[in-house]
Amino acid sequence: MMSSRNSMDSQKLFLQSFFLILHFIVCSSKDTITVNQTIQDGNLLISKGKNFALGFFSPGRSRYRYPGIWYYKVREQTVVWVANRNDPINGSSGVLSINQYGNLILYSNLKQKILVWSTNVSVEMTGTCVAQLLDSGNLVLIQERSKRVVWQSFDYPTDTHLPGMKLGMNRKTGFHNFLTSWRSADDPGIGDYSIGLNPNGSPQAILYRGTEPYWRSSPWPIKMYVDVRNFTFVNNQDEVYSTFDLVDDYVILRIKLDYSGLVMHLTWHESDGKWKEFYSAPNYRCESYGYCGAFGKCDPVHVQRFECDCLPGYEPKFLRDWNILMDASSGCVRKRQESSPMCKHGEGFVEVASVKIPDTSAAVWLGLNMSPMNCELECRRNCSCSAYASIAIPEKGTGCLAWYGELMDTMVDMEAGYNIYVRVDALELAEITQKSSDSLERKYNWAIFVASVVSSWFIIILFSYLWFKKKGKRARNKWNERLLHTITDAYPNDTLVANEGRMSHPDITIFNLSTILAATNNFSPTKRLGQGGFGLVYKGQLSNGQEVAVKRLSKNSEQGIEEFKNEVMLIAKLQHKNLVKLIGCCIQGEEPMLVYEYLPNKSLDSFLFDETKRAILDWRKRFDIIVGIARGILYIHQDSRLSIIHRDLKTSNILLDAEMNPKISDFGLARIFKGDQIQEKTNKIVGTFGYMSPEYVMFGKFSTKSDVFSFGVIL
Repeated sequence: MMSSRNSMDSQKLFLQSFFLILHFIVCSSKDTITVNQTIQDGNLLISKGKNFALGFFSPGRSRYRYPGIWYYKVREQTVVWVANRNDPINGSSGVLSINQYGNLILYSNLKQKILVWSTNVSVEMTGTCVAQLLDSGNLVLIQERSKRVVWQSFDYPTDTHLPGMKLGMNRKTGFHNFLTSWRSADDPGIGDYSIGLNPNGSPQAILYRGTEPYWRSSPWPIKMYVDVRNFTFVNNQDEVYSTFDLVDDYVILRIKLDYSGLVMHLTWHESDGKWKEFYSAPNYRCESYGYCGAFGKCDPVHVQRFECDCLPGYEPKFLRDWNILMDASSGCVRKRQESSPMCKHGEGFVEVASVKIPDTSAAVWLGLNMSPMNCELECRRNCSCSAYASIAIPEKGTGCLAWYGELMDTMVDMEAGYNIYVRVDALELAEITQKSSDSLERKYNWAIFVASVVSSWFIIILFSYLWFKKKGKRARNKWNERLLHTITDAYPNDTLVANEGRMSHPDITIFNLSTILAATNNFSPTKRLGQGGFGLVYKGQLSNGQEVAVKRLSKNSEQGIEEFKNEVMLIAKLQHKNLVKLIGCCIQGEEPMLVYEYLPNKSLDSFLFDETKRAILDWRKRFDIIVGIARGILYIHQDSRLSIIHRDLKTSNILLDAEMNPKISDFGLARIFKGDQIQEKTNKIVGTFGYMSPEYVMFGKFSTKSDVFSFGVIL
């Protein structure tokens, strides 16, 4: 009997313990708390999808406790928000709860009612409030009856910008939310650095060290964050803010303002168990705000000398500081400020090529669909306009940005820079023109001097060289005529029309070599985008401001003249949003060139095979790219006026535009099929091993199925 009673007591005790543990688990893993509930040190509030957790933590080697939000699924505790960052709790007695007034409050000691932190909002006494941790990492305080959010942590960020969080300003209330760094790795208190949106002029993000600007981003609507997809910028009479979204739940990405002053873009790599940085700024002295002062220009490539120069028409304000102290913070001033009037006295504009857009706090967008010529005229009309830039903006046309007053924080950026045009007085304009002329004259005089001292043998050699060169030029001209004849034969009913240094055609434009040289800055190495089977590819800008990619057929190219003609005649007749657009070609000189639309995100393989950038391609974006490639293949196989087999489909031949839309390129190896033709055979196997179908590799047989096989390899 006693044994039976003991057994029953044991079972009862077990069940009570079980339900107590179960109750603790359920309570500790919920995503909301109400007026009658608390979160004590050791308990967690976990979002519905288990993305984030709210609880108490100690940063680094600190003994102090803080309530904060961190990633729940990430192995390395990564805190993204802190409540009482300047008022830590000494010990584990902290309690987070909702008081009778509807505010979220933090007590360092519940019994003694020592208040440390509060949301401090005025809530109507018409109902109670609940606090909920969302899967976005946002902690919201909701009025139960109206379901209105009366407070949210996204409005009061610490050092981390999460997807869905707005950084900007409410123009009506003046409320401004921004990031502030921690003091150190062990102290989440407000640090030295902050970054927020400067709404003045053309809005831009500015990083401050204390109250002084330390670094700034590019302005909107120019792209702000590097490689952050689904980026949104809103600027209207009510508010101005930036935000970004990540659709794929498997990608974990955050933007952090580190206590060292670095703005870092980080992705979590589960396989390695660590965060990886794929972008950061500032990284060198030239990126420090105003390093060369007003009207100064910083060149980070100048490692052997002082990085700072003055813009055209300006000189150092304090020459001794520049030359001896290597301190250009005082900036530059006009050379003839008193003696030579600037406005409406024959002044002009001088190009400053490939620079980061200067500070736009005092700049204005004069229009988002304005030609470079009209942009200059608008700036010239206003005597306060010190410079302008004509900038191609994706999906908006060519914008005209004008500066009024000082040009601050100008830096050379050969890869992603823009051309600005600085206003100079008539004397400076004449000097610059004269210098260019004098330089040419000196070269000419030197050539005459060299020619006067050479011996008769060298003269003979020179004449021999000129004779061979002339003979070669005739041969090249004949080749060019034959090539042009071949291309025009493909368009028997069309005519070529002369137009501004080029020959235009209903389908393509045939450019002069001088136009291509001007667009690519004489094929400058800084303009080089990459290299393929055809040859080197360069970035260029035509006189109308359009950005292009120029493919140059090299002598050692894997592809030759036939492939060049093939690509010109084929792709010029194809028009589809998932095929790269051929703008024209150049057949002057020894190396023919193809001119395409410029696609800023380059090729698909640069994302897929890069450990950091591949995380940017969420599954929704990958699916859209797959569908886009499939549509392009369907078009060339069935829907175009020519039935075409590409024969070289691979990831490096899939280019991505600014919106990550795929475009099939490189039709040099493509073949046209007749309407009733199903298959063809060749003795010359061309393409890329690994992407070619077995029957093509072994027997030389190819068909539409060959492209489908290559598409499968890409998948």
